[in-house]
Amino acid sequence: MSDPIARPGLAPRFWETKPLERMSRDEWEALCDGCGKCCLNKLEDAETGEVALTRVACRLLDDATCRCAQYEIRHQFVPDCIVLTPKNLPDNLYWMPETCAYKLLWHGQPLADWHPLISGDADTVHRAGISVRGMTVSEFDVHEDDWEDHVIEETR
Repeated sequence: MSDPIARPGLAPRFWETKPLERMSRDEWEALCDGCGKCCLNKLEDAETGEVALTRVACRLLDDATCRCAQYEIRHQFVPDCIVLTPKNLPDNLYWMPETCAYKLLWHGQPLADWHPLISGDADTVHRAGISVRGMTVSEFDVHEDDWEDHVIEETR
């Protein structure tokens, strides 16, 4: 499957030398590994703040590609979809997947070997079992009161 993120032409290993806040839009977008975990609905415990992933996906997630089916115009369909930026990253780290490049780099950690920027192959995230490919259900098919029945453990 081809990579929808334009990675050619980026400086080699730019993420190791360039701070997140100085990255170009293409560099920022290239950090996305395509796992699809950020598009899963989450449950947050009001008392502990703990966040649990569910396999209930945003209506726009394509389960086969783990990509947003309407990325450029997603806010027309999902107005509260978060546009992650270096400025709002600290406020969103608590719900982001542990394997997420944005979160890893924010904490000064390296990207995993399966990350497309390391492997050069957009499918390594799927072959490594990190993505949610083939395991989601649409939010249209599960009532919000039943999301607890779909809690999953994050693959790392």
